Amino acid sequence: MASDEVKVNSDAQEPALRPEGVPERSESADKRREVLGARARALAESRHEVHHEVLSVLAFQVGGERYAVRIEHVDHVLEARGICSLPGAPPHVLGALASRSRVVPVLDLRQLLGLEGGGMSDLGKIVVVEVGEECFGLAAETVEGRKELPRTELSQPPPGPFLYLTPDRLTVLELEQLGGPAAGRQARE
Repeated sequence: MASDEVKVNSDAQEPALRPEGVPERSESADKRREVLGARARALAESRHEVHHEVLSVLAFQVGGERYAVRIEHVDHVLEARGICSLPGAPPHVLGALASRSRVVPVLDLRQLLGLEGGGMSDLGKIVVVEVGEECFGLAAETVEGRKELPRTELSQPPPGPFLYLTPDRLTVLELEQLGGPAAGRQARE
């Protein structure tokens, strides 16, 4: 009982001990939440701006040219081994391979884009991409790796299935326009 009396007495004296202009605890907690919320919004906005200033891509070479695909479409990269031919497939489909428990058709960008190029021995890597529900591979000679492209340096590409062109002639592919293996099937139907 004595401790309850002390607590009541200290609560009653608290306003007298608080200097003028200092808010009660609930006011200061609300103010602190407001300040922290404003800081969190400012931090989130700054991250959002940085995200829009660069375009993350995976760059590779094929047919003597440099291309890239947006990183959000890249599933994985693997060695170009074990590709099985697909009889009756269009010329731009090199074949298919098994990767991560699924069959992945592999496209030849040289055929799709009208590029010069040798045979299969020139193609050492497969960039496996996902567009919507479709998954397919793009055969490449070499993979340069991930690049962060400043959006201010991106220009309009030539006509075709392209998104952007950089000053050092890296062309970012528009996979939706490029079409996957189904594009060839739809064209024949």
